[in-house]
Amino acid sequence: MKIYSLSGPSGTGKSYQAPILMMDRGIDCLIDDGLLIYKDGVAGGTSAKRQHTKIGAIKTALFTDQAHADSVAAAIKKINPESILVVGTSDEMVDRIAARLGLPEVTERIYIEDITSEEEREIAEKSRNQQGKHVIPAPTLQLKRDFAGYFMDPQKLLWEAKERAQEAIATGLHRAKRGESEGKTVVRPTYSYLGDFLINDRVVTDIAKCVGKEVAGVESVIKVYAGNQPEQLTVNAVIDLKDSASIWEAAMEFQKRLTDVIEEMTAFNVVRIDVEVRSLVR
Repeated sequence: MKIYSLSGPSGTGKSYQAPILMMDRGIDCLIDDGLLIYKDGVAGGTSAKRQHTKIGAIKTALFTDQAHADSVAAAIKKINPESILVVGTSDEMVDRIAARLGLPEVTERIYIEDITSEEEREIAEKSRNQQGKHVIPAPTLQLKRDFAGYFMDPQKLLWEAKERAQEAIATGLHRAKRGESEGKTVVRPTYSYLGDFLINDRVVTDIAKCVGKEVAGVESVIKVYAGNQPEQLTVNAVIDLKDSASIWEAAMEFQKRLTDVIEEMTAFNVVRIDVEVRSLVR
């Protein structure tokens, strides 16, 4: 097994460049910020971007938790790749990660300065420091539950990811072109926010009322109560139906449509929507 390393200061675009480097060198797997990426998907681990503090993020990236390290080591053993790219801020960090995961010593070291221009690094640094953007080299839909609410431009990202998935199913092909964002997701980690990311009942109510106008058989949306946690949003909706509507079918369609729209617009992870039909209206 050949081990490559990609090192460079934080915020210089390593995670963005890593998939491109893998395609250029024919590298099978990527270890970056606590995740094991294989074939453009998450094969194991936990993203450091999930942590609530920078210290927690560093510990996750270094696989200091034994259970975390063991699970990724087991995944690597199962995949049995011929080559792995390990990303870190320094040679020392990469070596520590390799040791924690029981990997061979690094045989080829690559530095971000070797594969990017000064201008590209400046753009990446500005994106990180001024806008709080972090790139994770994995598809959006695979990370949605872990990063609910924290996607940059979530509606655009989720729609693009869905369209790509549908195209792949329809054609039976996987197109991985250099420079495309297919296997990348942009997030703002919890620790980059000044406070928590929540959603107000009023927002969910407005979304539900708009959905109600689109669903056949729904007369009006009366009340909506919602939790506000991005990872496990729960919603209770009270609606009136037209007396000509099929109660079960109309309620189910409203429930499904409301789930889809909330997730598409907010990137919150909807775990439950309860619909109460209050009355039938002539």
